[in-house]
Amino acid sequence: MPDDILGTDLRLLPNLERENDRFPGHDLFTQDTRDGRDLLDVTGVENLQQALLMRFLLPKGSLAHLGHPEYGSSLYKLVGELNTQTNRDLAKLYVLEALGQESRIAQVLSVTVTTDSQRSPTQIDITAHLRAVNVPDAITLSFPITLT
Repeated sequence: MPDDILGTDLRLLPNLERENDRFPGHDLFTQDTRDGRDLLDVTGVENLQQALLMRFLLPKGSLAHLGHPEYGSSLYKLVGELNTQTNRDLAKLYVLEALGQESRIAQVLSVTVTTDSQRSPTQIDITAHLRAVNVPDAITLSFPITLT
């Protein structure tokens, strides 16, 4: 049942739990089959994870020419900004806005934005815990954003 609601799509990202880059030139993944090679797909919860990560990675409005003016997120606005509490709060707001556009999400449990200035002073780490429609277990997405 969750697979029907959450859908199936082609696999575009290598890491569906922690991704921050689309790796240009490697967008479609393939797998070996008895008949040769075939495109790899993602189904159910993995499809939702990939869809959300793609939404976070694309600037809001970048698919307007395809009829999806609200698709994407405003996280791109933080690139080049300082790693301050205000900008981390904006990142949380942008993530919540993007999650609000996804009809397959039943509930956002939490969104946290943290930083480790010792490890990487220009990086923020975003973690979202949510429940998908008709899926009993919570889903966790974590992804870093490099500000500068």
